[in-house]
Order: sequence, then C-alpha cells, then structure tokens
Amino acid sequence: MRQRITLEAARIMAEEHEADYYRAKHKAAERLGAPNTRNLPRNEEVEIALTEYQRLFRAHRQPQWLRTMRLTAIEMMECLKHFHPRLVGPVLRGTADEHSVITLHVFADTPEEVGWFLLDQHLSYLQGERRLGYANGDHAVLPSYQLMVSDIAVELVVFAHNGLRQAPKSEIDGRPVQRAALADVRALVNQDNQDNQDNQD
Repeated sequence: MRQRITLEAARIMAEEHEADYYRAKHKAAERLGAPNTRNLPRNEEVEIALTEYQRLFRAHRQPQWLRTMRLTAIEMMECLKHFHPRLVGPVLRGTADEHSVITLHVFADTPEEVGWFLLDQHLSYLQGERRLGYANGDHAVLPSYQLMVSDIAVELVVFAHNGLRQAPKSEIDGRPVQRAALADVRALVNQDNQDNQDNQD
C-alpha cells in the first residue's frame, strides 16, 4: 500500500498539478481506500517516483518546459543580481513542468528595496508572504513578490542579507534547502543542452 500511495501521489503531482507533497499523499491514500493509514511515504520517495513518472510519461514535453523555466530563471537572476538571487524548488531539482513556479530567494536590507526595484523595471507584482521552517525548529514569515515573466509565474522570497548563510529546510528531506547561484543555473542549462545533443547523436 505504501508503494501504491507513492506512485499515485506522484501521478497526482504530475497530472493534476498538485504542488504540495502532503496533500498529494493524502489524496492518494484516500483514493486507494486507506485514508487513515499512518504508513505514508516520505516526500523523498514521492519525489523519486515523480521524476520517474515524468521520464516515462511526459518525456516529450517536460524537459522542454524545464529548460524554458531555467532560462527564464537565468533572465530574472541577471536582472536581480544586486540582490544575490538563488534558485530553489522544482526548477532547480528538475521536476518542474508548465504549472510550476520559479522560486528565487533574494537578499536585501529591506523588502521594500526589492519592490522599488521591480517598479523601476516596470514589472507588476502582487505582494504576499511565505512561511518557512528551519532545521532548528524555528519558523519565519517572509515577504514575497509574485509576478509573471513571459507567462511564467515567478516568486521572489525576500530574506535579510544574513539569510544567505542559513537556508530554510527543504520540504523534501528536512535538510537545508538546496540553493543555486546564477553560475550554477547556467551550468545546469549547459549540461541539459549537452545531454540533448548526446541523445540526438
């Protein structure tokens, strides 16, 4: 049953565009007739199954969307370089699709500084907030900006400058979340291009 829930949760995330692991797992358990099970898979297991599902059933379009989103992330990171942007989430991990959001951590003296910069760039946005946890058990509610770039959703989560040294925990494994600087994202796109070329050869 645990394996069946894992596979169904991965399918729900891929086909029904459910971005939350907790909700995907509980939807899967309910559909499989085990709504009260305590033997739910870990998020890491679902992430692995999601990657495999995309490789098997969405290979004709998911890699193209991932590349488009990484290129858009690079464009935004170049624009926001003053704020030391770091890419996080599905676009970095490689599981993003056309319904995903590009999430960037940015670092500034004040959140308003980021908002003023976006206005100077003639970028419209909505303000929000993001609640993040840390490995030591602390939580923080951080301001965020949501905007659209080339019809792709982008979220900027604003940290103080010292937030560069302490990353929040990952929803996947509870460890400090993986962050990628601009050079790292460029390297990912170059590797993707090389892999595509090798596959064509």
